Amino acid sequence: MNENLFASFITPTMMGLPIVTLIIMFPSLLFPTPKRLINNRTISVQQWLIQLTSKQMMAIHNQKGQTWSLMLMSLIMFIGSTNILGLLPHSFTPTTQLSMNLGMAIPLWSATVFTGFRHKTKASLAHFLPQGTPAPLIPMLVIIETISLFIQPVALAVRLTANITAGHLLIHLIGGATLALLNISTMTAFITFIILILLTILEFAVALIQAYVFTLLVSLYLHDNT
Repeated sequence: MNENLFASFITPTMMGLPIVTLIIMFPSLLFPTPKRLINNRTISVQQWLIQLTSKQMMAIHNQKGQTWSLMLMSLIMFIGSTNILGLLPHSFTPTTQLSMNLGMAIPLWSATVFTGFRHKTKASLAHFLPQGTPAPLIPMLVIIETISLFIQPVALAVRLTANITAGHLLIHLIGGATLALLNISTMTAFITFIILILLTILEFAVALIQAYVFTLLVSLYLHDNT
């Protein structure tokens, strides 16, 4: 219990050098490239899930938007696998770092906005001023819509960071409470341990859901600009 509550969120180092790059690259090993004519069950399930998610996410897009399918599928696989690996004991979760999530959100959001201004200039500019707006409200609405546009990548990053960080903190707190109660009341510690198991299962679901939500919002931003 003397361990710092936020120690698990500190970027790990080896010989004084940060190894976060190696940690980020590690999830790619979980998705090997099939080299056989007949795949095994693991790769077959992976491909089935990727195809199912891709069809569901790309159904709303036109031909230009569907060119982003590889990018979006790579994004959801990376975030999902990183979140799940971060639930392992003594592991580091890169998606708890706001800087990394902003590094993913800002370029993707910028690309969708630039795509909209390039291919749908009039429609993109029309979002800043709804039709039928009274003349006195035009400057205020333009400012509000501009602010709401620039808040989108920040909201993407903060949502992912907050959800993953909150789950890890809850697991840490309940795990520490279980150990503390073990010497006081065995029955209470057992109940707390059951709660910890249920919370861990919930966090596995949250890890996948947050990856899907992040990718889905990027997909919706792309849909609005293509």
